[in-house]
Amino acid sequence: MDFKGSETITGPRVEDHLPDTASAAVKIVIVGGFGVGKTTMVGAVSEIRPLTTEETMTQAGIGVDDNYGSDTKTATTVAMDFGRISITDQLVLYLFGTPGQERFWFLWNGLFEGALGAVVLIDTRRLEVSFDVIGRLEERGVPFVIAVNDFPDAPRYPVEELRTALDLSPDIPIVKCDARRKASSRDVLMTLMHFLHSLTGTPA
Repeated sequence: MDFKGSETITGPRVEDHLPDTASAAVKIVIVGGFGVGKTTMVGAVSEIRPLTTEETMTQAGIGVDDNYGSDTKTATTVAMDFGRISITDQLVLYLFGTPGQERFWFLWNGLFEGALGAVVLIDTRRLEVSFDVIGRLEERGVPFVIAVNDFPDAPRYPVEELRTALDLSPDIPIVKCDARRKASSRDVLMTLMHFLHSLTGTPA
């Protein structure tokens, strides 16, 4: 039958297919407050076209969403971001970016299910936003690393000052990154994978 004017339904793009060599897949969540760069990081590092659930911000969010430091931001994640990256020929990471506004945090519980580890993106202009984020990961026992997104106008602190301010144990890695850059974001994920490996007690 010929349905004129109907769209052609196509399957996944060739570049979106999971490599034949992949034998292990790991779920990773990227968390943080509003506007810290979660969607940017997933988009920068994903080898497939990322899935985003961004919606335009409206007047209804005034007084509800904290957009300090993100005054030019016009869209926000309302469910999740999703991407994929192959760390080796065998190991694939599935990336889930969480929504930043507190009114959407009820969705985090589902996104945390089955996650092997997490990246906590922070903005040093709003360190206080990270406290609840870190607390939720600690409550659920999800191992994490801290990635300090390098915003041009953000204050810069020594790593140990950040560790003290965030009340982190000495073993939790803190790295600086530029979430816009693939190589930098990939380095963050590699830091997380090395950290997770160290927790197993298996020699590298």
